[in-house]
Amino acid sequence: MALLRNVSPARVRRVVRASATTWCVVSGLLLLGCLDASAQTAVSREYQVKAVFLFNFAQFVEWPPAAFADAKSPIIIGVLGENPFGTDLDETLRGEKVNNRPLEVQRYHRVDEIKTCHVLFISRSDANRLEQILVSLKDRSILTVGDGDDFVQRGGMIRLATAQNKIRLIINVDAAKAANVTISSKLLRAAELVTPSK
Repeated sequence: MALLRNVSPARVRRVVRASATTWCVVSGLLLLGCLDASAQTAVSREYQVKAVFLFNFAQFVEWPPAAFADAKSPIIIGVLGENPFGTDLDETLRGEKVNNRPLEVQRYHRVDEIKTCHVLFISRSDANRLEQILVSLKDRSILTVGDGDDFVQRGGMIRLATAQNKIRLIINVDAAKAANVTISSKLLRAAELVTPSK
């Protein structure tokens, strides 16, 4: 597997979405960069890769029909709190479609700004309000994603965990079921599944 050095988001996106099986394998093996990279560059690469993960989640998740106004409504991928992606998420989603639906990026400062959203990345900047945010989203079919250490244990659905220059997925299946969001078995096979104690 090649290191992600100066690879464009479009190139990473093409490689990662080559096939469902390939993507699942890559999701467990993606390297974030080389050891001699500066901390800022490593963080930038990390969120470039995480932007691709958000794009791919749209392909491996099903929402109930009521989550969309009509057959042409876009899939909204939102970021709540500080935006760690810079422009990488916008560049990754530009011109893309999933099931004939265009993909759009929305940014939110507060949870009450969220009207329509399908995949929501909750930034670490909002970690101290996570339970409050998740209660506000209850009964809405929104796939919640984060990268905080205890994100899934506190009720989030997918954690993008970074360890030893790799990203691995940790999924709270019960939280997804409660929100009426169906995660593909292909994605589940590539992840660590957890059931937080209540």
